[in-house]
This record gives sequence, C-alpha cells and structure tokens, in this order.
Amino acid sequence: MLMRTDPFQALDRLTQQWFGSGFGGGLSRSAVMPMDAYRSGDEFVVHFDLPGVSPESIDVDVQNNVLTVKAQRTTVLDKNGEKVETIISERPTGTFSRQLFLGDTLDTGNIQAGYDAGVLTLRIPVAEQAKPRKIAITSGTGERQAINA
Repeated sequence: MLMRTDPFQALDRLTQQWFGSGFGGGLSRSAVMPMDAYRSGDEFVVHFDLPGVSPESIDVDVQNNVLTVKAQRTTVLDKNGEKVETIISERPTGTFSRQLFLGDTLDTGNIQAGYDAGVLTLRIPVAEQAKPRKIAITSGTGERQAINA
C-alpha cells in the first residue's frame, strides 16, 4: 500500500546534496520537485511544489502502477516575448520529472489532480478490495460472529 520513490532518483538527490549537482553536472541542487505524501482516510494525498509553473505545462500519467509527473518552467520573457537580461537566476528552469511506484492496493483509475498556488495535489484512492471489511465467522453451533479483517 505504501508508495515508494525511484531509488536512483533518491541516489541522485543525495549526490546533489553532497556535491551540489546531479551526475554529469546537470541541474542544480534546487532543481528537485519537492513533495509531501500522506494517507488521509481512504486515500493517499501527494503535494508537489511547482512554483512559477504554468498548469498547462504539467503532465501527470500512470502506466503499470508508475505515476509520472512532468512539469516545465520556462525562462523569463519580457512583454514582447523576448528573453530578458538575467541579473540573478536561482530558480531552475527546464523540465522536471518525478516518479512514484504505486502499490497494487491503490485505485489508479480514479486519481484526481488539482493545482493551486504553485502546488500540484494528487488524491489517490485506496482500491475497494484493499479496504478493511468485516468477515462473518460461523461457529460449530451455527452462531454467527463478526470480526474485523
């Protein structure tokens, strides 16, 4: 039921923390897509921080229980659509991607996504067959008792 992240992505993030950049000198340390994930009742909720990203540039898909979130932040342009002279650039630009491996007990066909104030929120329901249920037990006397499964 728990969601796991890609171990190689976690290794790359650890490398970024120690050396200041990913393998091959790629994106800077701040170029990660931070997230929080937790269970709330019968669903998992995942928040991705994507400040300054246009909702149209966000792509979320699920294939074989792998959820992939891709987003793109473009460089700053002036009102005529031309690049501006950059003085300081601490916010990374380009394409960001993050993958989560979802357990078989989640209902990947009913994921809901919303984007507000730079935060992408995904709600992933627990599959009906994975929810706790009561199972009736009959005793030798024919008496029925209910217990929690």
